[in-house]
Amino acid sequence: MQPLGCATLSVITDDMDVAQLNSLDQRFVGRIIDSMADGVFTMDEQGRITSWNRSMERISGYSAAEAVGRTCAILSCSRCFGTSCPADIRRCRIFERDSAEAKECQVRHKLGHDVPVIKNASVVRDDNGRILGIVETITDLTELSRVRRRAEEAALRLGEVHRLDNIIGKSPAMRGVFRSIEAAAASEATVAIRGESGTGKELVAGAIHFRSPRGRQPIVTVNCSALSETLLESELFGHVKGAYTGALRDRIGRFEEAAGGTVFLDEIGDLSPLIQVKLLRVLQEREIERVGESRRRSIDIRIITATHRDLAALVREGRFREDLYYRLKVFPIVIPPLRERREDIPLLISHFIDAFNRKTGKHIVDVAPAVMRLFLDHDWPGNVRELEHAIEHAFVLCGRDRIDVDDLPVELRHGPPPPTTLRGSTGPASSGRPLLTRVVLIELLDSCGWNKAEVARRVGLSRTAIWKYMKKWNIPLQRHETTTS
Repeated sequence: MQPLGCATLSVITDDMDVAQLNSLDQRFVGRIIDSMADGVFTMDEQGRITSWNRSMERISGYSAAEAVGRTCAILSCSRCFGTSCPADIRRCRIFERDSAEAKECQVRHKLGHDVPVIKNASVVRDDNGRILGIVETITDLTELSRVRRRAEEAALRLGEVHRLDNIIGKSPAMRGVFRSIEAAAASEATVAIRGESGTGKELVAGAIHFRSPRGRQPIVTVNCSALSETLLESELFGHVKGAYTGALRDRIGRFEEAAGGTVFLDEIGDLSPLIQVKLLRVLQEREIERVGESRRRSIDIRIITATHRDLAALVREGRFREDLYYRLKVFPIVIPPLRERREDIPLLISHFIDAFNRKTGKHIVDVAPAVMRLFLDHDWPGNVRELEHAIEHAFVLCGRDRIDVDDLPVELRHGPPPPTTLRGSTGPASSGRPLLTRVVLIELLDSCGWNKAEVARRVGLSRTAIWKYMKKWNIPLQRHETTTS
């Protein structure tokens, strides 16, 4: 078909009157409007619907025959200038504004369900400003809402994979830990958690407890390396008045405090032989005796233990009872160190940034690419706790919306000091283990965030030995101002 030229148009114009042309124009425009994916309808100045395209029939469920002559109140729009849609067009402020900005809302389908849409409206006037009518367009968001909902559900599922309570990770190793936690929570088995310091052993113990049937009862935590044998025995089992000097009254122990709940014994590898024997009796008989008392007391508790040490090696060395070892490792859970699950580092960074933003009121968004590379290359001997402290340190210095290398702790920027060289240490060079002084120990504690296990690793001693040195030199167990005198 050849395009129409000016001469042809002239002939058509000559042969057709104006009414026929107007009718042709209306049919042509009507076809265009009916072919649109968006719903389009028009109203007169009294608010009565004068036209209703096919998309409006699909979106609303009302046919054009049903809609024309009625008001837009049939749509029951959820947002109409901040109020419910008025039935009287004069109460609608469209004439004051001449148009309404496009906005998401809902219209009521003929069958009664709500349809999410974007609604827009404009007043049409002639050259003299007289109102000819109102044109409204309706964009159906049903499919978009469905996609959004699927995305939100996927994000929730992703969160479930990446997080269990306060434990965060998406690596295969951490997903295995999550599965182990769920399995342990569904049983009453004694759980032995093994992992380096800072990997989150206490978080795993808490997740097991709170997801178990005992979750409404207390969980009591005892650090077995922080107390001497005598104090630990009293702490766990309690004592009666006069059991030893200073025992001025009866006191129940942690096992009794946790009645119906869970006792979490951290650093179980540091138990003395005496406490090992007593703990074995607890596991076998579910009974305890307070210090200084011969009466047996039944207890209903679950025991979860944790250690950063290789208990099997301690058994081979004769430093840990084999029968207790097998009683404790009924259900073992191994938490991988951070260096073996580096894919979790960006997730952890994001989590700690969000946490410290809430705590400090800052609005830090992320870390610079150079920081991310440094974090991914670092071995993280202090694991997740070290990463948390690094982010916290950066929050103190960072005055921008992104953490940069200059905001990080010095040991991250320049690398950790060689583990066999300690400034101020003395002792024979051939010993392979430098002797500590009080000043050096305090410096190490400061550099390690007062993480005794990390200090012990750096100097090649046990955590108990570090605790004994701190006791000997009157160094407090927690960080606060100390003197070097």
